[in-house]
Amino acid sequence: MKTAPGEKAGTEARTGGTGAAADPAGNAGTGTAAVTVAGTVAILGRPNVGKSTLLNRIVGEKLAIVTPKPQTTRNRITGVYNGAPGQIVFVDTPGVHGAKKELNRFMLGEALGIIPDIDAALLIVDAGTDRPGDAEEKILRALAEAKCPVVLGINKVDTVKNKEALLPRLERWNQQPGLSALVPISASRGTNVDRLVAELWALLPKGPPLYEADQLTDRTERFLAAELIREQLFISLRQEVPYAVAVVVDEWNERAATSDVVISASIVVERESQRAIVLGKGGAMIRDVGTRARLAISELLQRPAHVKLTVRIEPDWTTSPLAMAELGYRA
Repeated sequence: MKTAPGEKAGTEARTGGTGAAADPAGNAGTGTAAVTVAGTVAILGRPNVGKSTLLNRIVGEKLAIVTPKPQTTRNRITGVYNGAPGQIVFVDTPGVHGAKKELNRFMLGEALGIIPDIDAALLIVDAGTDRPGDAEEKILRALAEAKCPVVLGINKVDTVKNKEALLPRLERWNQQPGLSALVPISASRGTNVDRLVAELWALLPKGPPLYEADQLTDRTERFLAAELIREQLFISLRQEVPYAVAVVVDEWNERAATSDVVISASIVVERESQRAIVLGKGGAMIRDVGTRARLAISELLQRPAHVKLTVRIEPDWTTSPLAMAELGYRA
């Protein structure tokens, strides 16, 4: 895919809405000559409602990591979607939640801080809810203050066993003031995702594309590789440990002779006890994480990847703005 400048691209990005959310008109983007609409859309919501799954579904590539645990997303992730009417730059954001630590405050800023710079918002909620909670109210207030149009996506409708209960929930959400549209969706299955995207075009300004047609994201391959390692840690670790983990790529060596890349990365934890857990008995945990991360990174880069992992301790890094900035979490 084509990523941000400064990293070689493994393969060109898919364009023209080639993921499940194909262009509503049924036409793939064929370049920039016919583009009339271009804008930025933030994907907002509380943790674990499927925002990252939706971004991946729309662009047709895995850009944002996905785990069953809340607060997996920490940074904004941009995904560029090209369709017949123009270009939409989607920005996946961390889930809006209570900010107890400095890291939580950073994540909240990543989510709400983008609102002044967007043209429209996708507010994603779980189909099991029927009215705004604290997180949704905070988001809707910020969007109203910015006079930003909002499309509401009711996600995970496929998980609602009693379909008769779904319609009253949709009707209650539809009474929420300030919504431009409401679309029930399943991001995991792709149900109605094309309808969701179609609702956004009319809300965006006319203009030239913000990115080249073959650029899928503004994030580098280095960043995406670190995220894939962290994804495997989130999947493998329990309790508070994954929330105390960061990943830093220390070395990135692309070998032309063998057409592969060798990656050395550090897993950063806060305490010795967490280091022991990440390593596992006899190094079993870190080997397993490294194996699964290597497969995921190889798929991302479309070439063989070799991953070398080490674990180091940075005491209480989640509460230190300086330590966070060094680990890539800069406000």
